[in-house]
Amino acid sequence: MEKGLSTARIKYLKRDYSRGFIEDVGYKAVHYERGYLESRLKISNRHRQQDHYIHAGVIATMADHTAGYAAFSLVPEDHRILTIEFKINFLQPAYGKSLLCRSRILREGGQILVGESEVFDQRMDGEELVAKAIVTLRSIHQSKIKSARSLAQ
Repeated sequence: MEKGLSTARIKYLKRDYSRGFIEDVGYKAVHYERGYLESRLKISNRHRQQDHYIHAGVIATMADHTAGYAAFSLVPEDHRILTIEFKINFLQPAYGKSLLCRSRILREGGQILVGESEVFDQRMDGEELVAKAIVTLRSIHQSKIKSARSLAQ
């Protein structure tokens, strides 16, 4: 058990982290603790923009999604996490071979959680902080969310 999370819950959250769009992009959950998650992305050409830097949208999505799954470790299993707002500062361009995101929940409790994500560019000469985000999230019981599948049909 990792800091209050059962092995089964950790396994589930790691697997659940990478599906749909997130799986298509290639993000992977690599280290989980209660209120904390690290994710990694191996960079390919499809993640780069016209000047060959890693696209800002790739970095922003990683920061948001990783904070969301850090929050999942703090809420009951029958709750879902939705992003209310996030703000990201890009500190320098990213161009390395992979990204590492470290997200932790700064405030838990009630329905509103606040997380912080730091995204690091893994370069030949080391690791550089390239973005920092504050993510505000809402915990909501799954019965209060209309199924997106039924809405999309």
